[in-house]
Amino acid sequence: MAKSNVLNPHPPEFDRFLYAFVGEDRNGYAVTVLSTLARLGLDPWKETAELVTLGHDAARARLANLLARSRDVPALASDHGRIARNLSQLLPEGRTPGRAKQAASSEADSHLGTSGAIWAVLAIIFVLFQFLLVGGSGSGE
Repeated sequence: MAKSNVLNPHPPEFDRFLYAFVGEDRNGYAVTVLSTLARLGLDPWKETAELVTLGHDAARARLANLLARSRDVPALASDHGRIARNLSQLLPEGRTPGRAKQAASSEADSHLGTSGAIWAVLAIIFVLFQFLLVGGSGSGE
């Protein structure tokens, strides 16, 4: 079983790419690849895993397409191709497609397992609370 990091369950190989600066938004805030993908409604880690599984040229083309869809960062509107080319160099190499997919799916599975455990604990607390409320009034023997 792979070692999991509870504080950061995402593949660390993606960090250099995801936290790379892409430009400033219209409000002057720094925007990264991670925030750009999130603003597009995509899961940044899943999308990065998909990019890693593509060949270098296909990943660069897909990334350019995604960056062109971003309307928040003026620099991306005119220069998305060059920025995508530079960013694609930051994608991790040497990973097999299966390992990249496995990293993304195991990250998603860990979130599902954690949220399931949280819901189970909350359900138990709710049942105990209901038992105390109803059981405390008694039937009047």
